Amino acid sequence: MFYRTADVEGALPAVDIAYNDAPWAGWVHLVRQALNTTVSLPDDQLLLVRDLTGRSFRPREPAPGIIPRIGAVLIALYPDGADLRLLLTVRSNQVASHRGEVSLPGGATDPDDAGPVATALRECAEELGIAPDSVTVLGTLTPVYIPPSNFCITPVVGLLDARPHLTINHDEVDRVITATLRELFDPATVVMERWTLHGHEVLVPFFVIDGYKVWGATALILSELVARMQHARIAYNAEAS
Repeated sequence: MFYRTADVEGALPAVDIAYNDAPWAGWVHLVRQALNTTVSLPDDQLLLVRDLTGRSFRPREPAPGIIPRIGAVLIALYPDGADLRLLLTVRSNQVASHRGEVSLPGGATDPDDAGPVATALRECAEELGIAPDSVTVLGTLTPVYIPPSNFCITPVVGLLDARPHLTINHDEVDRVITATLRELFDPATVVMERWTLHGHEVLVPFFVIDGYKVWGATALILSELVARMQHARIAYNAEAS
């Protein structure tokens, strides 16, 4: 399931010429290709909560008659040696939902936000103090519906020039953890456990990052990014051969 046969060391294509002086340039190229390529991903390439038969247990859309709240999150990437690293937040115990869980910086769309990109950048600034104009937006991923909080969120992918100085809003964020894209590509980072959720026995896949179980919507979003990058790598290798 998922990318158990991933070849991490073979994941990087030739470096984009615009970034050929940076050791992390191949990752940027691969992310751009992944976001600019239309591909239909089967469920078995995503980290989805499943029932014991292996079928997805996660509603992909709200029930009829239910209008979800709209929001966005930011996958904020920044250079770290030969890798790109991303920021994850551990939610505080003061927020309304998903307390103590690992998430991406983000939140609800305000009436003045000009779309999901504006929401993601504004919320990241409010939670972590990252200036919106310091982020180069690379693209977006598939919107994700979150049943417990009735949110439909759009994941936005952005690039920072360097590791950001963070000003954490502790009303919303308990702490920040990080992971490299290389770590997300590593099958050893993914674990599956049997949990009881809402009275049902289910199989829950998650990333293990800094001792935390990164599951649910956040795992789904990150697994989509990885799966798209895998497809982009395969397409690149096919064209180059």
